[in-house]
Amino acid sequence: MSDIDTNKLRRLDGGLLLVFRELLRTGRASRVAESLGLSQPAISHALARLRDLFADPLFVRRPHGFEPTLRALELGPQVDALIALAGQALTPAAKFDPAASRRLFRFAAPEFVTALIGASLINRLRVAAPNVAFAVSPATEDEAVRGLQRGEVDFALGRIGKARSGFDVEALYDDEYCVAARKDHPRLKGAIDEKAWRGIGHIWAWNPAETGQTASHEPDVRMTHFGAVPGWVTALLLVASTDGIATCPRRLAERHADRLGLQVLSMPFIPDRIIVSSMRRSGVVDAGVDWFLAQVKAAAYEA
Repeated sequence: MSDIDTNKLRRLDGGLLLVFRELLRTGRASRVAESLGLSQPAISHALARLRDLFADPLFVRRPHGFEPTLRALELGPQVDALIALAGQALTPAAKFDPAASRRLFRFAAPEFVTALIGASLINRLRVAAPNVAFAVSPATEDEAVRGLQRGEVDFALGRIGKARSGFDVEALYDDEYCVAARKDHPRLKGAIDEKAWRGIGHIWAWNPAETGQTASHEPDVRMTHFGAVPGWVTALLLVASTDGIATCPRRLAERHADRLGLQVLSMPFIPDRIIVSSMRRSGVVDAGVDWFLAQVKAAAYEA
């Protein structure tokens, strides 16, 4: 190890890491001071040491609080991993007891994933962990990454487009697009051709968290449009009571077809695939998250 590495390690302590993590999570020095039991001057001194240590501003003061730099966002998962490893070294290995736990798990997921697996997940929890609950926040892939970096969520589900340093990604399930219409649709009886697909009014889901698109797209002028709504669940509810159609994930449509009175039709051309994955921070050991993700995978298999 070089002298400069040794010197930097000597200047880095657990208190600085905790200040960094809390400031990344909250963006406000007053909240960091309150949560860590430190004074405002102590937080300012720690931030100055962090900036000197990492040779980066790390956090820029804005009217709404401190905004992390790109370097701070990159360091987030690594700092989390260091704190987690230190915690494991200083405390006995803890096991997760689902039957006794009262933990609230937080994760990011688009609505179409929650609507597909949510009921099965709740039913599984009621049997194995009656006091465990979860809270889901809809998020795009980039929003989910920021939530993980700030410690706001335990993991994320969705269409993960690329591998990211500092995160572990695992495929959860795959799907494909289909067409959903009400069972008594006047123009559709179990099948649809491309002319009808283009001519019958569409109800689209536009939210990037649902579609995986990172930019808005102008409607195709060659197609008939009835409207655009934030998510596919809303689109299906509207389709069930109109002559519109929705192009949406097949497993979601089949899951709710009987309840909503829908027919689920194959696309008139080869449909795009939908790969839904889980994503969590690398190097963070958490038996509770391991257990909960196993329940999510089981719920996805049952759905």
